[in-house]
Amino acid sequence: METADKIATLDVTKARVNEWKRQGKRVVFTNGCFDLLHLGHVDYLEKARNLGDILVVGLNTDASVGKFKGPDRPIQDQRSRARVIAALQAVDLVVFFDEETPKNLISALVPQVLVKGSDYLAENIIGADVVKGAGGEVRTIEFVPGYSTTRIVEKIKGI
Repeated sequence: METADKIATLDVTKARVNEWKRQGKRVVFTNGCFDLLHLGHVDYLEKARNLGDILVVGLNTDASVGKFKGPDRPIQDQRSRARVIAALQAVDLVVFFDEETPKNLISALVPQVLVKGSDYLAENIIGADVVKGAGGEVRTIEFVPGYSTTRIVEKIKGI
């Protein structure tokens, strides 16, 4: 599949997820802003993909990133971030969400596996109730130590 075809609207994403489920595939979902792609992101997404057959990434829009990361973020616009994430072999589909949390997106897709980084407690992950209520599971993945977009930005600024 071409990279551009891996970036979809919510309606297209729902249709694809439903088709994959009908085919018996295990759909994994994670989300984030993925601003400056680094080793930590790639490792995390590969590990997430290994928890199922399909990996769907919910990507924060520029507006939603700015709300919780501040006015200087994101560094890259949402289309650029989506293309980079979609180009990764581990990622099957990218869909934007504009809300503060991905709760509505998770409720619309109801993946079999919901994944976040280990800085979250599984019971506090947004959408965990939806996934568990449908018989799915919630997992956390350890980060590669020393890698974060904030750290990269600080290094560039000489902080």
